[in-house]
Amino acid sequence: MPELPEVETVRKVLKKQILNKEIEDVIIYYPKMLDNKGEEFRKILKKNKFINIDRKGKWLIFELENHYLLSHLRMEGKFFIKNSNEEHLKHEHIIIRFTDKTDLRYHDVRKFGRMKVIEKDKLNDTIEIKKQGKEPFDKDLESKYLLEKFKDKKIPIKTTLLNQEIISGLGNIYADEVLFASGIYPLRETSKVTKGECDKIIRASKEILTKAIKEGGTTIRSYTSSLGVSGNYQNYLSVHKKEGKPCGKCRFIIKKIKVNGRSTYYCPNCQK
Repeated sequence: MPELPEVETVRKVLKKQILNKEIEDVIIYYPKMLDNKGEEFRKILKKNKFINIDRKGKWLIFELENHYLLSHLRMEGKFFIKNSNEEHLKHEHIIIRFTDKTDLRYHDVRKFGRMKVIEKDKLNDTIEIKKQGKEPFDKDLESKYLLEKFKDKKIPIKTTLLNQEIISGLGNIYADEVLFASGIYPLRETSKVTKGECDKIIRASKEILTKAIKEGGTTIRSYTSSLGVSGNYQNYLSVHKKEGKPCGKCRFIIKKIKVNGRSTYYCPNCQK
């Protein structure tokens, strides 16, 4: 699943390639992916231009003249830029065609991705944006904030870190890495995490995501940026997908467990 660094990589690459190109038409092969009616979606985008691309958590925010297009890649969503005369592939569900005869094609094998067009003045009131928690890079992400969010939660800290309403942008890969860097056992009850450990979570989140963004994200399993950029952060992972290998810090063997159905990797010595 694309996480914050992967989505940020997509945002940066798209900004270089599609801004200020006039949209000639929109072809919709799977309208259930849209929160708008297909014809409304098409009408707003047609003859328009993307003038900027922003991001909130894992949501891409494409800026038009009077609207925003929100896009979430979910499990396996990818964007491709292709020439308009190239063959349409089975899993290309939304095609935005530009007047220069190039396309922005949204490809999603599992069809979980979402797109939604909203009026500009409604962005911060839109539930998808409004419910996002603080990002690791936000200056006001402090231990006091996390302690307040954590205090009544009896669930594992790994599950809590995946809650986008608390910290926005962390997914399965980076939650494992943050917990390892913080020395916290993934099954630790959230309410028992201390202020000092909250400080470690915040510091590790910033450092790990900053490095991952610099490396273009993590290219493993189904995710690739599909825009001519391959992520390299998989070369820096400490525990995720390292089951059976020695820990880089203490040489204990990395273990794999399930936490709320999610594969979770940790060092039994560093994360007691």
